[in-house]
Amino acid sequence: MVKVSGVSEFAGVGNEIRIEKPEGRISGEVLTITGDSLTALLFSPCDSIRIGDPVEIESEATIEPGDHWLGQVINYRGEVIGDKKRPAPIGTQERRLNTRPLPSHSRRALGPRLSSGLMLTDTLLPVCQGQRIGLFAGSGVGKSTLLGALAGGISADRVVIGLIGERSREVNEFVRSILPASALPRTVVVAATASEPAGAKKRAAYCAMAAAEHFRDEGHNVLFLLDSITRFAEAHRETALLAGETPALNAFPPSTVRIIAELAERAGPGAGALGDISAIYSVLVAGSDHEEPVADMIRGILDGHIVLSRKIAERGRYPAVDVLKSVSRSLPHAASAEENALLLEYRRLVALYEEVSPMLRANLYEFGRDPVTDRAIALFPELDAFAAAVNEGGLDEAFQALGNVLTSGLAESADQAEEQVLTGTGTEPAATE
Repeated sequence: MVKVSGVSEFAGVGNEIRIEKPEGRISGEVLTITGDSLTALLFSPCDSIRIGDPVEIESEATIEPGDHWLGQVINYRGEVIGDKKRPAPIGTQERRLNTRPLPSHSRRALGPRLSSGLMLTDTLLPVCQGQRIGLFAGSGVGKSTLLGALAGGISADRVVIGLIGERSREVNEFVRSILPASALPRTVVVAATASEPAGAKKRAAYCAMAAAEHFRDEGHNVLFLLDSITRFAEAHRETALLAGETPALNAFPPSTVRIIAELAERAGPGAGALGDISAIYSVLVAGSDHEEPVADMIRGILDGHIVLSRKIAERGRYPAVDVLKSVSRSLPHAASAEENALLLEYRRLVALYEEVSPMLRANLYEFGRDPVTDRAIALFPELDAFAAAVNEGGLDEAFQALGNVLTSGLAESADQAEEQVLTGTGTEPAATE
């Protein structure tokens, strides 16, 4: 942070400051203003700043998004990173970083289900056009891989990905390896790495959202991925505490809920001739604690949540989604009555298996006492495999595959249960009259 005197009457909170040095431009954001000075948070290293350096005030922070950004990595200043820079076309309009969400009364309802290329998100956890979903995960359980698969699989005209606080290596790895090559020509990646200041991370998130809004206003249906909103909240915590805000739970200031809600609300269904922004926000849960402050804040703001489980990842099933702890609030309206019946049956069988699995491991379960539970045990390998399967067809094919899994076990479950008894993996069923 720096204090600047002599410009208070020309500045507003949120304005940018610029300090020109031989080493390059140093930029920042105005946090507080008093009668004789203002306080600014810098986005750049400040080693070369000296007392007496002239400071310029820029009244509005803007970027110039457009199709020339497609296939590129953009920094928090809205500048293309790398050697494949394409100049902005003549007539490209500037866009503010911070805008208000669309009025609630003018927005459409959620649109149709989007095909994602994964059986799980095509059936049990559907993503509808304009829906906003949270992806809750600890570190190292396949979050980035799942985001890359969704970026390449979900049908959208434009994809905007915000990588906030990632390691530099991970940014390159995501673009070159994880993101499907077929998705790159319609994708914009906005990145602020872990080594950059908190203000730069916040601005990168706003830059990504402004780019998504630009494409939405052109009538495109946009997929917006932010990895992660937790690091965005942590960046806000740092800047808010520097500005003098009072810390609360885990030192997050009270304004954190508002900041997260404002960013999330800018996505969602469009209005009139505008397109929609379907959004997926990843949430880092430290120590797999899904009740930590940021996870608790955002869970009630979004239209559903997908939970990745470390236990499932450890046994080698990816994506490691815990179906029972995940929910899409587009259901049941996004599916027909027949499809909802299949989804309910799947969840019921998985829940039954999870209930008796400790008894199975201890060899205490008695096959033959409850045919429904026997069926759940016999079907579980197929149910588990379905959650990891790729869908090469459409939504109808995904539900047909789910129906095949559920009906295939009706005749086989009794035979499999009997085989488990005969091979000694179960207990002899009790005699009946």
